[in-house]
Amino acid sequence: MAGNNPNSKPMNLTLKIWRQKNFQSAGKMETYQVKDISPEMSFLEMMDVLNEDLLRQGIDPVAFDHDCREGICGMCSLYINGRAHGPERGTTTCQLHMRKFNDGDTITIEPWRAGPFPVLKDLCVDRSAMDRIQQAGGYISVNTGGVPDANEIPIPKAIADKAFDAATCIQCGACVAACKNGSAMLFVSAKVSQLAMLPQGKVERKTRVENMVAQMDKEGFGACTNIGSCAAECPVGISLENIAMLNREYINATFTSENV
Repeated sequence: MAGNNPNSKPMNLTLKIWRQKNFQSAGKMETYQVKDISPEMSFLEMMDVLNEDLLRQGIDPVAFDHDCREGICGMCSLYINGRAHGPERGTTTCQLHMRKFNDGDTITIEPWRAGPFPVLKDLCVDRSAMDRIQQAGGYISVNTGGVPDANEIPIPKAIADKAFDAATCIQCGACVAACKNGSAMLFVSAKVSQLAMLPQGKVERKTRVENMVAQMDKEGFGACTNIGSCAAECPVGISLENIAMLNREYINATFTSENV
């Protein structure tokens, strides 16, 4: 029964939150108190409660990104107690529930920390650098027609499964935030691997990896040193195997490169 669960009682929490007016302004940590938080609330619902309290006090609410609140869109980019998306592995911030915390806890909440992710306001960062990487090569030129037509192309199940696993990347940026170098290799490798394994993606296979890696470097993301923190904090479990595939794709492409 819920009543026998020590974490079922409402909690009082101390929140230390990064506040920053805009990219040009200096930011700082501010401390807030929230009371009577249900353990069944999601983390973002707890943030909603905080903002309602702040509005009643005439204080500017905390800006944070959110959209689907179902772990699909990747918008809920919060660094919670030193971890991307919080303490629970394989979970986005919107899927994180307050039962993972205890009454009286102090929770530190920050935006993603990476040079290519400038802070727009408070906990919101500009992640358009990842969009530009995707635009540089994450597409196919093959006309596959409708869904039934595309499904007529035979793909071995093992390859289809790996391509699907890579395609589950939600572009949240947790891999970048978790990496000490601010590397986007896990994200880029997922996009490159997904299309490189499918027959529809073969036409741009070489130019894709060259262009996406070049755009990644242009945006200022750091180098990969194989620490593995990116995969450890990825909420959808993108594998480090994709980085190995990206490296192979890039080396093979540069041997016959037309980008001189």
